[in-house]
Amino acid sequence: MAGRVQPVLAGVVTALVGFASSFTVVLAGLRAAGASDAQAASGLLALCVASGLVAAWLGWRYRIPMSAAWSTPGAALLVATGPPPGGWRVAVGAFLVSGLLIVAAGLFPPLGRAVAAIPKPVAGAMLAGVLLPLCTAPVRALVELPMVAGPVVVGWLLLHRFARRWAVPGALVVAVAAIALTTPPAGLTGAALIPSITLTAPAWNASALVGLALPLFLVTMAAQNVPGMAVLVGYGYRPPFGAALRTTGLASLLAAPAGGHAVNLAAITAALAAGPDAHPDPERRWIASVTAGAGLAVLGLGAGVATTLVAVAPPILIEAVAGLALLGALATALASAVTDPTTREAAVVTFVVTASGVTLIGVGGAFWGLVAGCLMLLLFHRRQPAEPDQPASAGRAWGYSSGGRSATPTASRTRPSATDPIRSAGT
Repeated sequence: MAGRVQPVLAGVVTALVGFASSFTVVLAGLRAAGASDAQAASGLLALCVASGLVAAWLGWRYRIPMSAAWSTPGAALLVATGPPPGGWRVAVGAFLVSGLLIVAAGLFPPLGRAVAAIPKPVAGAMLAGVLLPLCTAPVRALVELPMVAGPVVVGWLLLHRFARRWAVPGALVVAVAAIALTTPPAGLTGAALIPSITLTAPAWNASALVGLALPLFLVTMAAQNVPGMAVLVGYGYRPPFGAALRTTGLASLLAAPAGGHAVNLAAITAALAAGPDAHPDPERRWIASVTAGAGLAVLGLGAGVATTLVAVAPPILIEAVAGLALLGALATALASAVTDPTTREAAVVTFVVTASGVTLIGVGGAFWGLVAGCLMLLLFHRRQPAEPDQPASAGRAWGYSSGGRSATPTASRTRPSATDPIRSAGT
């Protein structure tokens, strides 16, 4: 029994940190895509339950701490893109197509390898461009609402210095207190504090498929699934990546009609469940991910309360909390984008085009940023010869194994590099 207490507690912490750190990003993204408050609450609930079930299933089935989460970068993409032509129904259709692409990546390994082959500087620059509008929100909030946003930013700074893991949840607590003090009680009258599933019939159009569905798939894969796998590999596990993609893709398909945009492997919170803090014995850490999954599903019952708080709060304040949650991701993405001098200009072009927020023939800036960056690489970058052992290592990394512990000695296991394209891109 004593051996289960530590991973269970680690799982509870993982669920709390994962939910509190980025649910504001999710709600901001769903509302930006055209969802009503009820539809956004439904989407958050669907994402919590779907992610929780995926984490519990994968952990129990493979005895590996495979945490699952919603796509935080994907939600930021929704904020940057705005409502697609055709509104919320078309956004739901794009969510379904993105889920289908994730399932396809799990069924056909070459597709997954193709996504992983997107140059890291371009992938990092695209994510940085997507995140930039939200990450500037704390600055704008300090100017527009200094008395309310000031304590939130100060609380985040103090906790970031002394208890980094709790910096964003702490800033959220301060923001909730500020909302409670500044919102008249009448503002909560009639609010639906208990969430309910609100189904939406999907619709499709070509511009949304290219401008939203495809970028959502690419961002989710490059910023969540690939780094999430890297975290597990870094701790000595051999995750069944193909099965994980099929499972998360199917969960995305089921959550989409209820408003959920994407379910994927967790990146940052994966380390909370897969690291030694969860349990000294790596064989026992899967309990932490299963507990985290159950906890996240339970936290989904608070989606109505969360949506109500977001609805009555000044929008810039909610965006500020979301921006604080994404600052680390932005820093990592920028570092990945400009580290290599030979690809720096292509990365900068990707970043500028993506951050511009332009829409051309109904397709948003994230897609055009990716296109512009890849074209720059093709035109000006001379391809370097691969290292002799590169194909073998790539094959191991994308081997779509059946799962298990690595045969690599414990002493040689290292955590994934902080310069991985978007290792810290989300939960």
